[in-house]
Amino acid sequence: MVSAHDVPSGKLIAALAEQMKSTQGVEQPDWAKLVKTGSHAERPPANADWWFTRAASLLRKLYLHGPVGLTDLERAYGGSKALKYYPKHHRDAGGSSIRKILKQLEQAELVSKTSKGRVLTPKGRAVLDKTSKEIFAALSQDDKALVRYA
Repeated sequence: MVSAHDVPSGKLIAALAEQMKSTQGVEQPDWAKLVKTGSHAERPPANADWWFTRAASLLRKLYLHGPVGLTDLERAYGGSKALKYYPKHHRDAGGSSIRKILKQLEQAELVSKTSKGRVLTPKGRAVLDKTSKEIFAALSQDDKALVRYA
């Protein structure tokens, strides 16, 4: 069986982002075009559909590392920031956008909240497995040596 471990993360996240655009309950708010993703970022994201890409990335992170708390996700999506002439320091990502995406994914019944953090529901796990299987099938069409691993 093919899982999210077996396909390239970039292809999986791109395919999931396209699915998130049509998922009921996951919508990009109006303010998302104007905000930065954290204090480490100098500008808002260049990709207009960054909201769906982040939602797809969150699903993949929960698949691989769940249960995961909001603080862990803020740390994972953070980055470094230069502070005048001092060495660069890590800054966590903004929690508002991550929290709102997680709430939207909960409404879509892809994620659930537990006492240890957020985890994927069986429906969310099935979406990732199905998408991974489709990507692996497309990759195995290009490279016939991958067929034996399916």
